Amino acid sequence: MILSTTHSFGSILTLNHSTRPYTPHLNAVSKLSQASLFITSVTCKEKRLCECFDLYNELVPYGEAWSWQKSIVKGKKALIQRNHSCSDTLIILQHHPVYTLGNGRSEEYLNFEIIDAPYDVYRTECGGEVTYHGPGQLVMYPIINLRNHKMDLHWYLRELEEVVIRVLSSTFSIKASRLEGLTGVWIGDHKLAAMGIRVSQWIAYHGLALNVTTDLSPFELIVPCGIRNRNVGSIKGILAEFSSFSQYGASDNNSIDDFQLIDITHNALVREFSEVFQLELSLKPIKNCKTNALLHPL
Repeated sequence: MILSTTHSFGSILTLNHSTRPYTPHLNAVSKLSQASLFITSVTCKEKRLCECFDLYNELVPYGEAWSWQKSIVKGKKALIQRNHSCSDTLIILQHHPVYTLGNGRSEEYLNFEIIDAPYDVYRTECGGEVTYHGPGQLVMYPIINLRNHKMDLHWYLRELEEVVIRVLSSTFSIKASRLEGLTGVWIGDHKLAAMGIRVSQWIAYHGLALNVTTDLSPFELIVPCGIRNRNVGSIKGILAEFSSFSQYGASDNNSIDDFQLIDITHNALVREFSEVFQLELSLKPIKNCKTNALLHPL
């Protein structure tokens, strides 16, 4: 049974590691005017238009983002039924701490009782087992009309993986890979990015989550993606293993703070997503990203 968007199991328990409010860095690239300059520069005459709602430095409640996606999907289906063109949409954001379970998945991979869940738990309609979303993790929700690309779900998942693999390689000189039979992006036995999608009438939604500066301790309370004997990693953790970060003129990784690392990763994700899917991103304003008005973009 798929529960409604507003329904969650248990209640939120604020843990020590999540009590510090997340506020944008003063120099963060997330300011809409600055982000617009960056995103609108990623253009090419041959690319299809893709509207982009960029909230990458905002914490958006999972239920609101989920409802927002479904509202957009509904609108795209209506356009298709009227034989109108249907472009793509990209939402970029972070979430408040939350666990999500894929459609029809078991609770056996939860190392806690639902009634005592440390965070809200949502059962969604996308594939995959349980995972965690929280601050420091960049989430991309492409709402893609696969008719405009390739009507092949395996191809689409591999392309999402390709976006992250390119980001890690081109921006951080990190060689990441896929693992046969598993979805996601890996460095050794550490999973840095998870993918989960739902496709309805060839409109794909949900998407990918990349751990950048994420506190990984909430993953210890679950079996991430139902995969035992493997670990979860983050870009910050991987970079900490290197002795230098010379690409950005720093003598060591400590010279790059969490806010800068989020900014750098965001810019790379936008660039590589545009290239992999051959899309021209057009930034769209948000009426109010702090309330339910988020569901009604201008």
